[in-house]
Amino acid sequence: MAVLLREDLETWQRLNVTAFLVSGLGTAFPEVIGEPYEDADGVRYLSMLRQPVLVFEGTKETLTAAHARVLSRSLPRAVFTSDLFATGNDRDNRAAVRAVPTAGLDVVGLAVHGPRNAVDKVLKGARMHP
Repeated sequence: MAVLLREDLETWQRLNVTAFLVSGLGTAFPEVIGEPYEDADGVRYLSMLRQPVLVFEGTKETLTAAHARVLSRSLPRAVFTSDLFATGNDRDNRAAVRAVPTAGLDVVGLAVHGPRNAVDKVLKGARMHP
């Protein structure tokens, strides 16, 4: 699993976009979710992803190219566009994405799941998030 963020996002936007994108992968692939946690006192905690999520960053051009590559490879993906910063709920989020043709999406975040070599090809030109 990997998340690619546009490098010009504010810190709060990076965190928010990452959380939204990873939630999409977790719901699509229940096998990536581990068992619930429990502490020594028997207090239970929710399950989390069982594998690391690598976070990368890149320019707007890097995101545009990665978006095209993930679509051409038909890999499972989640997308976050700049328009979603102005919406306040899930219904409006989906409507904002639906209103823009694929080539016109202003992608600020992209999550992808798949074999490592395929994900690496999608993320070509991106760098690890600092």
